[in-house]
Amino acid sequence: MVVTEITDISKRQSRVCTDQDISFVLYKGELRQYGIAEGEELPGETCETLLRDLLPRRARLRAMNLLQIRDYTEKQLLDKLLGGGYPQPVAEQAVEYVKSFHYIDDFRYAGDYLTAFAGRKSLRRMEQDLQQKGVPKGILEQAVAAWQEQDGGQDELQMACALLEKKHYDRDTADRRQQQRLYNFLMYRGFSGEVIRKALQMDWDA
Repeated sequence: MVVTEITDISKRQSRVCTDQDISFVLYKGELRQYGIAEGEELPGETCETLLRDLLPRRARLRAMNLLQIRDYTEKQLLDKLLGGGYPQPVAEQAVEYVKSFHYIDDFRYAGDYLTAFAGRKSLRRMEQDLQQKGVPKGILEQAVAAWQEQDGGQDELQMACALLEKKHYDRDTADRRQQQRLYNFLMYRGFSGEVIRKALQMDWDA
């Protein structure tokens, strides 16, 4: 493995790129410690130390530190580690490590999210949010079913009306422009057109 490029990314760290499409971030002191330089071969022993010891250990610590601040889905945590310069295999190993201790759990994450936002977002919007956060479809379906079994169902019409009340909506005085704006507002929250029209008591099609 030959080092093709070393790029500074901060005062303390540099990104090392190789001819095998593997890149990683090291502290500048580590570059000197392991004798890493552009155009030079990385000895097998050095590769072994970096890719199977130093970087995996660092990635695991980074993952645990991130999870002390807030919860992540598996995909979010993996993307965070990849964004931090860890090679894909190293980042994946770190995710599997914290997962083995149940520090991350997409089913739990989805359930907590549904409970936290049930009063502010429609089920469809929450499902969209969780899909964007990387919760797999099968796990999401299980989480929604479990949440609904625990009295997590929603009266979406009541929710939409409550949101309109906060917006000081008055059917008798609202003009078409205001209704359209509020229609778009509720649509963004994930409510269906039918529910929105009932909440607005609209007599026209949006």
